[in-house]
Amino acid sequence: MADLQNATKTTDGVVVNGFVLSPVVEKCEGCERIREFEGEKFCSSYPTPERKWTGGRCNFATHVKAQTAAAAKVNPLKASKRAAKGR
Repeated sequence: MADLQNATKTTDGVVVNGFVLSPVVEKCEGCERIREFEGEKFCSSYPTPERKWTGGRCNFATHVKAQTAAAAKVNPLKASKRAAKGR
């Protein structure tokens, strides 16, 4: 569903390759996967973008940075041994 070239507007909504697409939600704004069709914006990767955000964050979102874990704790004894070896 990379492009909405074959899209058709029906009573159910916009249909592409047999999938009924739902419009994007506010959280999707800024994503590179948004495509426009007849004045409405749709996700080119997932037919119902609202569901992708229910778990916290959409895994297709290109505008949201993944949260990285805090710096790993380093055992001071191991760190001193590594320093002594020259690593």
